[in-house]
Amino acid sequence: MDGIRELLSAARDNGLAAVHFRGLLHIAIGRKITRPDGSVVSTGLTWRGLAQELKNLRFDQELVRELGTDPDTLASRDRERFWYSAIASAHVDSVEAVAAGDQLAPKLKTLGFIVGPPPSTLIPVPSPLPKAKAPESKTPQPKPKEKDKEVKPAKKKKK
Repeated sequence: MDGIRELLSAARDNGLAAVHFRGLLHIAIGRKITRPDGSVVSTGLTWRGLAQELKNLRFDQELVRELGTDPDTLASRDRERFWYSAIASAHVDSVEAVAAGDQLAPKLKTLGFIVGPPPSTLIPVPSPLPKAKAPESKTPQPKPKEKDKEVKPAKKKKK
């Protein structure tokens, strides 16, 4: 947890959090972060863990405006719940968050943090082309057998 705390503090102190807040949330939750020497800083936090770190580091609550959220609409008395709600409104698994994380990653590298790629489930994959229908074969299909009609006995004639 100390490593992620250093990352969050460095991003805040260098003004990166104010501009790339959604990307910072995405990176803190879903990406592996290492130092240049290969030591692991973080393999990702839970939303609750990140909310607690943002609370402990006393991040400015006005940062949620970058996410399109009014800070007055979130739980202001409980700061951990406030940050948890802010993370939920950030949609950290969206394509926009992945792009914001990709923009922030080189800037964090200058601060001594190497950010790994996003999880493979978040990388947009082009949809496959629709399959062409196979041509219908012209071989005759056997017709289903008709059920044998019951043979009824002939009626007797009246005399």
